[in-house]
Amino acid sequence: MEPRQITGVYGEVSGLPAPVSAHVREEQLQEPRIYTVTAEWSQSELVRCSRLRYLQEFTLISESNTHKSIRTVLPPGPCVSVSGELLSGFSPIRGLRAVIRETSGHQLLEIWNCHGLRKCLNLTALDKHGRVYDDAQFGCLSWSACENKLLYVAERSKNASAETQDGGHAWRKDRSLYCEDWGEALTNRSEPAICVVDLEIGAASVLEGVPPDVSPGQALWAPGSQAVFFIGWYHEPFRLGLKFCSNRRSALFKIDLCGHCERLSGENLSVSNPRLSPDGSTLIYLQGAVFGPHNQCLSLQQLDLESGETSTLLDVVSRPQAGEFAGMYEALPSCCWSADSQRVMFSSACRNWKGLFLVDRRSKIVTSLSDNLSDSSSQLYGSWKLLTVQRDLMVVCCSSPNTPPTLRVGFVPRAGEAVSWQTLQEPLMTFDFSWKVLDVTPPSDEENANYPGLDFGAVLVKPSRPLGETRTPLVVFIHGGPHSQFPAEWNSTTAGLAKLGFAVLMVNYRGSTGFGQHSILSLIGQIGSQDVKDVQRAVLTALERDPNLDPGRLAAIGGSHGGFLACHLLGQYPESYRVCAARNPVINAATLLGTSDIVDWRYTSAGFHYSYDQIPTAEALAAMLQKSPIAHAAKIKAPVLLMLGGRDRRVSPHQGMELYKALKSRGSPVRLLWFPEDGHSLSRVDTQVDCFLNTALWLHQHL
Repeated sequence: MEPRQITGVYGEVSGLPAPVSAHVREEQLQEPRIYTVTAEWSQSELVRCSRLRYLQEFTLISESNTHKSIRTVLPPGPCVSVSGELLSGFSPIRGLRAVIRETSGHQLLEIWNCHGLRKCLNLTALDKHGRVYDDAQFGCLSWSACENKLLYVAERSKNASAETQDGGHAWRKDRSLYCEDWGEALTNRSEPAICVVDLEIGAASVLEGVPPDVSPGQALWAPGSQAVFFIGWYHEPFRLGLKFCSNRRSALFKIDLCGHCERLSGENLSVSNPRLSPDGSTLIYLQGAVFGPHNQCLSLQQLDLESGETSTLLDVVSRPQAGEFAGMYEALPSCCWSADSQRVMFSSACRNWKGLFLVDRRSKIVTSLSDNLSDSSSQLYGSWKLLTVQRDLMVVCCSSPNTPPTLRVGFVPRAGEAVSWQTLQEPLMTFDFSWKVLDVTPPSDEENANYPGLDFGAVLVKPSRPLGETRTPLVVFIHGGPHSQFPAEWNSTTAGLAKLGFAVLMVNYRGSTGFGQHSILSLIGQIGSQDVKDVQRAVLTALERDPNLDPGRLAAIGGSHGGFLACHLLGQYPESYRVCAARNPVINAATLLGTSDIVDWRYTSAGFHYSYDQIPTAEALAAMLQKSPIAHAAKIKAPVLLMLGGRDRRVSPHQGMELYKALKSRGSPVRLLWFPEDGHSLSRVDTQVDCFLNTALWLHQHL
């Protein structure tokens, strides 16, 4: 267990590439049908501590009499680096590729075809807007049907003329004026604007007419390319953090090129992910409630563009039955329609799995297209993530805790048929540790009185051959959110720990996604109690079912709400846990109230209603303190490793500092790592290496 060995193990498991997006092109031939799949991959590289991105093309030949089965997959082409690109997109007809890239402080728009670079525009020099948005929340790059225009979102330019007025005094007056942003991971996003580039004349313009109290994003062309659909997030009276929050007030809008704007969705709702059908008749989008749980089960709405009528295609699932569809919790891929515009494909959490589903608009019946929802660990893949559907060809990323991301394809099936899946790219390696799913039922005294009868689950990953141990130490790995999920998918932290000889239990406590909306709602007002008991119940269940796990060597690790729970376990069950490692944990919800970008969730999680004009009360602050790990800090015995991001806007790093000082004052073993340039997710490659190395050494030292 030397640092070099640990770093080598992490480099091996984290350096495996994963497909992040895909595009399908069909060659216009009579026989046979030839498809080109262009996949974009992401790969961590530890020498330069960077995240590489590259493209790879695959050629598929289908049966000549039908395009529903693949006859041959030709060897893939070479990998082509696209690491400097911010956004890219293929045109719908000629397959032109638009790229926005950053070069020497300038943002360039490039248009590529089969003969090379066709056009290049310096968007920075045109000076019509600020920086282009490349994030998943607002960002987009959409081709018009005529392929002469492109749509994207950028920061609105500040009024530069003020600098020259009155000798610059007017500008000087406002140069220190506070500018709101959209919170964690969106700190440079304040006033987005929809931008249009006319490729024929090489001009960029900002589309005016968006309501002044709305921040636009996720834009796409309407049929005919004379108007634009977009999502607008309301930013008055002030902005709240958007990342990981599907509960922000927003609406679907349509604006024409003359600036006439209308709202198409209802009021006081949260909407996202507009997707236009191939025939241009229907627009689907996700819809949820405002405030309440920060993440939730969503409904799928469909808007008939001819009649203007909206109907529900998939409703919120309150309490799914065993083996059934459990609801929608995740973003739709940019292309998710079948070619006949009658079926929609998507991925979503389903208990301890991530499944692939199809919904038929005519029957509203949901069908599973993946073979992993039987809660049987005999399945090869525990996670199916849809990357795209084009020309009825689905491209998916499959993985499991011991199988790294794998690229697979299959055609959208006819009713009653199964998908014939074909693997395009096997992972470089698979691992010999085992995994299984555990279903956990809380005892009667741990039931939620308002939501009785709920269960939850966990994924147990074990090294097949423990390194010289008779019994295996168990690391309890707890996800953040809390409304998120640990599906049975590839996780480099879990894989690295298993390769080092630890068993890992990834717990999906009540309140996790994939178990229905009632499970999510059951955690409101119960944090620090129900979720803590659930994790402990999952640990006891795993120890009971697997005698090879060592109950005397338990560790708790997690980030954000997972760190909150890990620290709670140390204080509430001080005799059970030997060591803890927490990343950006919530330690004192009362002191977090004024520093978090999602102040609404701080009230909601403690069981209080939130409104923008909320003033803290003694009752609310007392409840938040009582539900926090700091209330149990005096009982903590186990050594604690804290890893904090200096730029965290979601959970202030002073939260971890508060526990650090409380433990130091009592002589308890504590170690703190400070990452001044990182945020809440601690996602920089060099940070992730340091965190894994220190966590593994800390666990080894104290277990």
